[in-house]
Amino acid sequence: MSRFFIALLPPQDIQDYANQIRQYFADNYASRGAQNSPPHITLQPPFEWADTNVLLLETSLREFASKQKSIPITLSGFAAFPPRVIYIDVVRSQELLTLQADLMAYVESNLQIVDKVSKTRPFAPHMTVAFRDLTKQNFKAAWPEFEKRQLYFEFTADKLTLLLHDGKRWNIKSEFNFYSGG
Repeated sequence: MSRFFIALLPPQDIQDYANQIRQYFADNYASRGAQNSPPHITLQPPFEWADTNVLLLETSLREFASKQKSIPITLSGFAAFPPRVIYIDVVRSQELLTLQADLMAYVESNLQIVDKVSKTRPFAPHMTVAFRDLTKQNFKAAWPEFEKRQLYFEFTADKLTLLLHDGKRWNIKSEFNFYSGG
């Protein structure tokens, strides 16, 4: 069994910016946990999947993605899940909420992947820059610095990304392009 999750990844320039912020947290607040994956917006939280069946998983996700239209994503400022997590805020658009709900329903009905936590709490799209390893004291020090900090990016999400955990960090396993029209 391996661990996977499904996400939207921003373009490289936004990943680079997010990685600079993550490095700042590592250098100044001893929070390195967010560096264990590329900057992303989680759509399907981590799940276990049989290694022998990865082709089925990928085929299924390709099928789902091929029926999705690209969606606009807006990143605006910073927010937090006190007392541990600081993230780049993702604007909750109807397109994003629908994509996430549709994906969760699809993997549940087609692959029997069920995330029990997601069923009990609303989807809160975010891009983590400081993670659970941020101490409460460091959160209290860092949050006032980031709470009012300006940040604004827009991009078009045009593919799903499947990430695989190698025991230490998350790596891109495969990408599935959305329907491009025509």
